[in-house]
Amino acid sequence: MLNSKLGLMKKLFFLLLLLSTFVANAQYALPEGKSQLNAGIGLSTWGIPFYVGFDYGVHTDISAGAEVSFRSYNEKILGFRYKHNIIGISGNANYHFNGITDIPEEFDIYAGLNIGFYIWNSSSDYAGNSASGLGIGAQVGGRYYFNDKTAVNLEIGGGNAFGGGKIGLTIKL
Repeated sequence: MLNSKLGLMKKLFFLLLLLSTFVANAQYALPEGKSQLNAGIGLSTWGIPFYVGFDYGVHTDISAGAEVSFRSYNEKILGFRYKHNIIGISGNANYHFNGITDIPEEFDIYAGLNIGFYIWNSSSDYAGNSASGLGIGAQVGGRYYFNDKTAVNLEIGGGNAFGGGKIGLTIKL
């Protein structure tokens, strides 16, 4: 019985040693304490949203951020033309899978949640000015880094400011 316990302890020790080697050599796209700026365009049935966002590495695998978006579009109803402007404000948290996967360091794959709202402003003769109220959404995305500071990003999400997704550039600060 003692031999089987020692054998199990040796296997656990070896497994922990092996895991710590992988973790020590892992590359993280946004290290703890570092930040990055994101900007680009989104997909929407209500105009093309432009966005600017900021992410901060709170842990080696977790980032938190904020984002502001703007979009404008025209609508024609019963012969009348209305102009709509929509401002989106949201916060997000993402888990970055680089630390637990064996992907090349040029990639950053993540998923997370966001919370935010819209401010909807329309023509003065349109009865549609309002705010959306607080909404919760989710996103899955990835980045490809061309060098240590610059990446292209692609994100698919739903339930909040970007219902379809977005594409843009990331610059580490």
